[in-house]
Amino acid sequence: MLTIHVADAVFGGSRPVTGRVAVTVDSGLIIARGSYEEMVAARPQARVRRWPGLLVPGLVNPAAAALLEAAYHPDPREADTLGTEPLTGDALVALGLDDARWGASARRGLQRMLRHGTTAVAGPFTRPAVRTAVERSGLRVREPRAGRDIACPSLDPFAMRPLSAVLDGDLSVGGPADFAVFDVPVDELPAAVLRTHGATTCVATVLGGRLVYRGR
Repeated sequence: MLTIHVADAVFGGSRPVTGRVAVTVDSGLIIARGSYEEMVAARPQARVRRWPGLLVPGLVNPAAAALLEAAYHPDPREADTLGTEPLTGDALVALGLDDARWGASARRGLQRMLRHGTTAVAGPFTRPAVRTAVERSGLRVREPRAGRDIACPSLDPFAMRPLSAVLDGDLSVGGPADFAVFDVPVDELPAAVLRTHGATTCVATVLGGRLVYRGR
């Protein structure tokens, strides 16, 4: 569907552009970028989605393999006994997970990643149930990126690597419509403000032109 996404600012990997900036999407691709007024004038029939804050390329989570294959994401119905945070170490071993529970855990983990602006995950994924969940999620799968070891895997990519290392793309016209919007101040440097406020400020994640997460 032809859709115009407008935010307070857009950052495509160079310098942010502020003042009701828009990205136009059709058939899973970015077909135009520019001012909101220009985009609407050129395509008055398009659906318009308005977001607060900063629109950036989707994020790649470099620790996805550890988060999905060495952690259990509890079902909300298990919250009373297991809590809500991922279980690792001895707590994970004690669960004695079978393939079905590994797959269900991975699906919940992937949903949590989408809520953090993630559109790509770094593999490899060795558990068959996890690999199937990743393939069905539609998230892009990337090779591990060079860099320091990740001592503390996190659902928040900003907590692990610099902004330049977790952006998966650059919002190029003609490229895939994979991006996220974070409700953060747009009068500060993107790298600093996103690391300070974190990926939990995500209000929208778009993957292949589809709105896969909406926070408000």
